This record gives sequence, C-alpha cells and structure tokens, in this order.
Amino acid sequence: MTPRRSALFMPAHNERAIAKARMLDCDVVILDLEDAVAPSTKESARNTAKAAIHDGGFNPREIAVRVNGIGTEWHTNDMSMFTDAPLDALVVPKAELPADITQLGEFMDGLGFSPDVELWLMAETPAGVFNARELCRAHPRVGALVVGTSDLANCLRIPSSLEREGLLFALSHCVLAAREANVDVLDGVCLDLANPEIYQVQCEQGRQLGFDGKTLIHPSQIATANKVFAPSYNDIQRASEIMTAWNEALTRGDGLCVLDGKVVENLHADEAGRILALHEAIRERLL
Repeated sequence: MTPRRSALFMPAHNERAIAKARMLDCDVVILDLEDAVAPSTKESARNTAKAAIHDGGFNPREIAVRVNGIGTEWHTNDMSMFTDAPLDALVVPKAELPADITQLGEFMDGLGFSPDVELWLMAETPAGVFNARELCRAHPRVGALVVGTSDLANCLRIPSSLEREGLLFALSHCVLAAREANVDVLDGVCLDLANPEIYQVQCEQGRQLGFDGKTLIHPSQIATANKVFAPSYNDIQRASEIMTAWNEALTRGDGLCVLDGKVVENLHADEAGRILALHEAIRERLL
C-alpha cells in the first residue's frame, strides 16, 4: 500500500520550489507543466522537470508530472520527454474519453515506459465525471482518479461554499468509480490559503466521502492532509482489536464474532486489515 494523503502540485519551471519539494512531508510531488506554466515557458519547464527527476532526491515521496492536455500542441512532446525518467505517474488533465486514455496507455507502452509508470486521470469536466467509471478501466496503467474541483465547479456554475454542496454528487460518483476499478481517488485542491479552517473542513469532508487523499497547492496544507487522511490512534487500536478477535474466531472455526457488543464479520476484518496496512506504510515512510 502506498500512502497518497497529500499530493502537492509544484510549478515545473520553478527550480527553487522543486528543490524545496525534496524536503517537504508530502506523499506525492506533482511537477505541473499545465496550469502553472505559461505557453512561452512550456518547453523550458519540461526540461527542468526532467532534469529534476533524473537528479532524484524525492524518495520516499512519489514523483509525478502533470502533462498538458490531450489535443494541445504540447501534449505529445510532454509524453515523449519522460520515457526514460524514473517517475511514478503521469497526470492527465481534463480526461474525458475512455478511448483517448486507452490510446494514451498504448502510446506509453510503445514509447517504452516502464510498466510501473501509472496514468492518473483528472476528472474536472462534466464529461470526465460522467465517464469516470470507464476512464478508470480504460487501460491497466490507470492508477488514480483525481477530481479537479476548481474547473468542475466552474463548468457547473457552482458558487463557492464551505461544504461544497453542489459538488457532492460528482465527488461521490468519482469515489464509486475508483473503488469499483480498485484505483486510488484524490480530492481536489482548496484555493483559499488565507482561511485554513476551510481547508480543514474540506479535508475531513473528503475523507468522509471515501477519498484516499487530497491534492494541494501550498506546503502549508500538507500537515492537515497527512493527519486527516491517516488512521487515527483510535482507528489503529480498534483495527488491532478487530483483527485479534477475528483471528481467534477463525481458529475456532467461526465465521463471525462479537466484540464489545458488535458483530464482526469478514468485511470488518478486511477494513481493519486495510487500516493497519496503511498505518504501517505511513510508519515505514517516516523511517
């Protein structure tokens, strides 16, 4: 299990920011060639990103690159540039058509990308959300679905609000699609840096909806995401108790047991095992 509690976007042309990213406590660094980079800087940003990845120093963080969108003049060169780069994923903005993602995965195969390099797809338009189920299954390289809440809210003409009421259907739909395909799903960014309490609420809401983590735009947001999307002390203790009771039940030949007056079945044991595995993965990351 790979923790993806906090995925920080970094402008790919900003060498100082990239150098700082190597020391930050985020789980993922995403070097951004798209929104954060002006058209006149696209080519130099691409070179800067590739050099930074080859220089290394990002471990234990995952390193990803957000390429420019399918159909843009920069997309093909973005993809080709990172064929031999030791990265974990390419992030595709405004993914909409499953056929495009199938073709993109085959293109990566043909270019010689390592089979371990994933495609992370951004659902940030109505078409992307409606097609999320098919997008998640479009190619074996698809490893995560990322909800682009800013662009999506703009497309849907949804006013900004603390509880993001207008986005709840889309957010839950994307979680369902990702869970069915067994890929990770990351919540969108929070643009309000002046009011961290809003960010706190949206992280907690994202976890309640089932997200694995959140994308970020500033290092000040990392600690909150890491805490909210990690199992709490109580979660870990309860999971340990469930696993102990469950294993004792299996030893007796029972298919369920009762713990503190509550029935424990295999589904509870599976979730407890997932919580403990995530806790262990986070602990190992800190070593």
